[in-house]
Amino acid sequence: MDLLSTIKEPVKQEIIDFNEYFNSLLKSDVVLMNDALSFLSKSIGKMMRPILVLLVAKSIGNVDEKTYSAAAAVEMLHTASLLHDDVIDESDKRRGRPSLNTRFNNNVAVLAGDYLFSMALNCTAKTADIRVIDAISVMGRDLPNGEVMQVELQQKGLYNEENYLKVIYYKTASLFVCCAACAVYTADGNAEYLEKFCNYGKYAGLCFQMKDDIFDYYSNDIGKPTGSDMREGKITLPALYVLRTSSNPLLQPIREKLSNGIYLDEKEIETLIDISKKEGGVDYTENLINHYRNLAINSIPGDIPDEYRNALIAYIDYVISRDK
Repeated sequence: MDLLSTIKEPVKQEIIDFNEYFNSLLKSDVVLMNDALSFLSKSIGKMMRPILVLLVAKSIGNVDEKTYSAAAAVEMLHTASLLHDDVIDESDKRRGRPSLNTRFNNNVAVLAGDYLFSMALNCTAKTADIRVIDAISVMGRDLPNGEVMQVELQQKGLYNEENYLKVIYYKTASLFVCCAACAVYTADGNAEYLEKFCNYGKYAGLCFQMKDDIFDYYSNDIGKPTGSDMREGKITLPALYVLRTSSNPLLQPIREKLSNGIYLDEKEIETLIDISKKEGGVDYTENLINHYRNLAINSIPGDIPDEYRNALIAYIDYVISRDK
């Protein structure tokens, strides 16, 4: 059985039910908005975050309408943030397909994101659980904080590993933590489950973003050309490592530009990518991913059924082994 099958097996019926529920929400009485939501529904990925909600909830209790509503709220907030990111970054592709802002325009993309934010609020309210409402509102705050912090650090030239980890916690890991917390709350789990599963979510999210960042150092087919992060002023962990450790003289003018908040040109981006790969930046990142993978696995409660434990191990292994 492959990793995705192992992940989905314990909650295969719940995934079917959730997808039907989620798709039923992506509708509007306004024709243009409905067209945008229909287009968007064909671009949504593997639903890894809702699946995490379902896995955690079912491993310790029951999956019910509250669980589906919480999972839908998280996915809607995540998708809305991507729509807005694509407008900000002027991206023309998302998961290998034209982005919504390309298919329609920036106005429609921003407003579709706003629509999803509103729907997320509605789904959150349906749980009638103040703990779920609080967890999702905190996550909704963390996402833009991460994006703005990333811009601030670029402008001030404050590139280092500590700041990088803060940014990717806000931008990505906070989503996985929220998934874990909502699952525990809707399944009436105890405080120990909450702590352990939230730690699992944090480490899974950090692994997810670091793996995603590595893709930028290689040619790929996901609509994200090599070096696109650096063109936007985002300096990720492989480059941060060599900027900190390497004595290569080619890096000195790059360090000076970055410290002054100046974007790199194409030649400098090519040089930084090449050095990051040759002098251990990617290897360092992959080793840290494996470290967090082990922490995630050690965070899984020991008393949940084996099929869920195996699914959660497969989940983190899928995150770090995926090729897009």
